[in-house]
Amino acid sequence: MTITDVRIRKIAAEGKMKAIVSVTFDNEFVVHDIKVIEGQNGLFIAMPSRKTPDGEFKDIAHPINTDTREKIQSSILAAYEKALLEDDSENVSE
Repeated sequence: MTITDVRIRKIAAEGKMKAIVSVTFDNEFVVHDIKVIEGQNGLFIAMPSRKTPDGEFKDIAHPINTDTREKIQSSILAAYEKALLEDDSENVSE
């Protein structure tokens, strides 16, 4: 399984949620609404979820093992950092 595309939609600078991401696998399958969150130990991803009637959040889709989660997270965070750098360079050139 190869990550073939990562699309970042940045959120306003305020708050802990920094971006919403869509990840495409093998140019055949996409997962939307992955969140980039600022936590106490830095950035991490939260998989798409829904709220149950008792107020608990359950993942809709998620990696089965740690290696896959790390692969997805590192790809997303690299794309997020790149998007931030591109914004910074656009602001400097204006």
